[in-house]
Amino acid sequence: MSGYTTISVIREGAVDWLTLNRPERLNALNATMVCELWDYFDGLQCDYSRRIVVMRGAGRAFCAGLDLVWFNNSQGSMPRGATDKGPGPSLADIVLKMRSCPQVIISLVHGAACGGGFNFALASDIRIAGRSAKMNVAFVKLGLSGCELGTSYFLPRMVGTSVAAELMMTGRFVLADRALAAGLVSQVVDDDQLEDAARVLIDDLLAASPMGLRKTKEVLTLAAESEDLATVIRLEEHTQRVCMEAGSFAQTVDAFGRKKVARAEEKVTNATS
Repeated sequence: MSGYTTISVIREGAVDWLTLNRPERLNALNATMVCELWDYFDGLQCDYSRRIVVMRGAGRAFCAGLDLVWFNNSQGSMPRGATDKGPGPSLADIVLKMRSCPQVIISLVHGAACGGGFNFALASDIRIAGRSAKMNVAFVKLGLSGCELGTSYFLPRMVGTSVAAELMMTGRFVLADRALAAGLVSQVVDDDQLEDAARVLIDDLLAASPMGLRKTKEVLTLAAESEDLATVIRLEEHTQRVCMEAGSFAQTVDAFGRKKVARAEEKVTNATS
C-alpha cells in the first residue's frame, strides 16, 4: 500500500479506502495518478481477501478530470503512465480494471467529478453523492466527443438514452438531487456524512457471502452486455449452482432453520411459564 504519491490506500479488514490525493489540483489526473491507479486496480484482480473498495477524493473534490496544466506542459499528450518498456496504461485501462476486479467499488462523490473523474464514478458499482457533488461529461466541452472512457456504455444504461444524450452532448453539470432522481446515484447525504453512509452500506455488503458478492457483480456486468433474457437466466442459474457448491448457501439455510426452531421453542416456553 506504500509508495504511491497521488493516491493513498488504507486497509480496514476486507475493505480498502482508496483516496485520490492531489487536493491542490482537485485530484485532477496526470500520468503518475493514471499509473498508480492502474497498478492498484490491477493488483485487485485475483485478491479475494479484499471485498470492497471505497473510492473518494481528498480536499474539495472527487476528481476534476484531466489536469490541463499538466496536459499543456506535456505537449498535449493524453495521460498515460510510464514504464521501463515505454508508454504505460491509459485512463481506459483503469476503467476496464475497475469493471473486471471482483471487489464491489463504492464511489463517494463530492465536489467536482468531471471527465475522467466522472467516468471513475460511472465505473463504480455504487455511487453515493454528497450535496456538493457536480458531475459532467467534460470531454465535449474541450472540443472532443462526449463518447469516451465508456461514457456511451454506462450512461444510457443508468439514466436512459434521452438524459444520457443531453448530458453527453451539452456537458451540463448534474447536481446531487438530479443525479438521485435520474438513478445516477443511490443516495445523497451531507458531505460530512459520506463516510458514515459508506460504513452502513459496507456492513450490509459484508453480511453477504464473499462468493455471493463477487458473483453478483460478475453477473450484473455480463447481464448488462446481453440483450437475451434466456441467456441471462442461464448465466444466473449457473452462478447459483456455483454458489451452492461453495457451501455458504447450505450453511445459511441450516442456520436459518435452527433459528426458527429456537424461536418456536422460546414461544412455547413463554406460553407455558
